[in-house]
Amino acid sequence: MIRFYGGKVLTMQGGCELRSAEVWTDADKIAFVGEPDAQQLENTAFEREIDLHGDVLMPGFKNAHTHSPMTFLRSYADDMPLQDWLTKQIFPMEAKLTSERIYHLTKLAVLEYLTSGCTAAFDMYFMRDGFVQACEEMGFRSVMCGAVMGAQESARELEEDFEKYNGKSPLISFMLGFHAEYTCSKELLTAIGGLAKKYGAPVAMHSSETRREVDECIARHGMTPTQLFDSLGIYDHGGAAFHCVHLTDDDMQILKKRNVSAVHCPASNLKLASGIAPIVQMQQAGIDLALGTDGPASNNALDMFREMYLMTVLQKSVNADASACSPQSVLTAATVGGARAMGLADCDVIAPGKQADLIVLDMDKPNMQPVNNIVSNIVYSADKTNVRLTMCAGRVLYERGEFAFADKEEIYANANRIINEMKTE
Repeated sequence: MIRFYGGKVLTMQGGCELRSAEVWTDADKIAFVGEPDAQQLENTAFEREIDLHGDVLMPGFKNAHTHSPMTFLRSYADDMPLQDWLTKQIFPMEAKLTSERIYHLTKLAVLEYLTSGCTAAFDMYFMRDGFVQACEEMGFRSVMCGAVMGAQESARELEEDFEKYNGKSPLISFMLGFHAEYTCSKELLTAIGGLAKKYGAPVAMHSSETRREVDECIARHGMTPTQLFDSLGIYDHGGAAFHCVHLTDDDMQILKKRNVSAVHCPASNLKLASGIAPIVQMQQAGIDLALGTDGPASNNALDMFREMYLMTVLQKSVNADASACSPQSVLTAATVGGARAMGLADCDVIAPGKQADLIVLDMDKPNMQPVNNIVSNIVYSADKTNVRLTMCAGRVLYERGEFAFADKEEIYANANRIINEMKTE
């Protein structure tokens, strides 16, 4: 059992109110939240007691859209529009990947997640065995989603992965998914709708990321991507739509009706000039929102603090309303909303019985003082330097700049070796 005491707790249960409380974890679960009496303390044996010294304990951030192994393409193909970036730079390099390379590249991403206070990632990629091995070795939680493309036959691969990876590990799960409308035949999309019905399962995909994507989908099918997916039964059991930059009012009503989370990726959308998602309008429509970084090839960081800041300030600007997109709503999207989008119902808040996926934010930094409003400080002022500790499934994976289960120098060396090899192949 691990005891956290002497600080403030932001449980995210029913809002963003902080409380003075202790949190105890037992194995991978939260065992106690509150103010213990003398007898409870006397009768409990702790393997470790962590004095927060006034710091904030809160649920870890959930990076609800990313492509972790793409660390090898960080700063490799910048300043290009999405379609050229994908077809001329990204896809040719990805063709050189192996499961062994993905294993090493994923480890680099996990280091960055931990320093950013991220305790789970919603990952879309391929050659998943290397990815799973890396996450399990480092103790990091991940939800994978399918990334199939092409013809109807790819649905078989998606179903096989769904059955293979779910239940494999307490840290790993798999959601049905596909890359995007523009990389899939209608026959494949129809088959995926059939899988959603067969398993009663949600589906995740890139959707409405660019204006070109939406216009070409309408030209092909007479419908927006959202309307098309709904017509094929893909959304019948909910899911997650990544980006959602160019949505119609009807699209928003579909997402709300079908309980589909919209995953916002502001930094990537800005860098690729895809646009700014209508977050305020989605909030008004009652759509569940989550927050993600997208991959390290298009962001180029895996930093949830930067995403939170951009989410709110962009909405204030485009809506000409300084009160738009409150820090409370942003923090909810980055934690509870991400857990909801990823199907991690036991990782959303700090409460007994929930998973011990926690972070500690250091308040003893100039950017967190004075303490007028801690939630505002987290969204508007904090950055990765404020992450004092990251715990996943009850294990402290990162603390005060040190990684518990990883040799960072070895991971850096392997990542650089891999990209240098690929450039010459």
